[in-house]
Amino acid sequence: MLRLSEGLKMAKYALVGGLNTGVDFVVFCALVYGFGTGSAWAQAISYLAGVANSYLLNRYWTFRVKGKRSAAEIVRFAAVNVLSFAFATAVLLGLEYWGTEAALAKFVSIGCSLVVNYAGYRLWVFRGEELQSQRAG
Repeated sequence: MLRLSEGLKMAKYALVGGLNTGVDFVVFCALVYGFGTGSAWAQAISYLAGVANSYLLNRYWTFRVKGKRSAAEIVRFAAVNVLSFAFATAVLLGLEYWGTEAALAKFVSIGCSLVVNYAGYRLWVFRGEELQSQRAG
């Protein structure tokens, strides 16, 4: 059973994720349908647009990390996002290859990346700093 605090973190993560997902999806569709950009380039640009907001909101609001940012934390955050991006892009391009419309394929790929990101952020990126904050407070 989940603790209440873990459930609250998951709810906050879902809200932040919804905002990031909206930005990602709108930018992707604008690039693909408005500017004729290929899906792979649109994916890269739209994903980066969502990641920019994700770091700050998840660090300070979702996981409530109070310590200074460290190079190790930023490297871990980048590594999780590279893994998530690779996974989501493989799903996106794979679904398109099998005939799925770009917008639907993007929607499914976003769901896959949310799972990878939450696990990575919670268990690896912000874990050490959260423990330090709990010990200090």
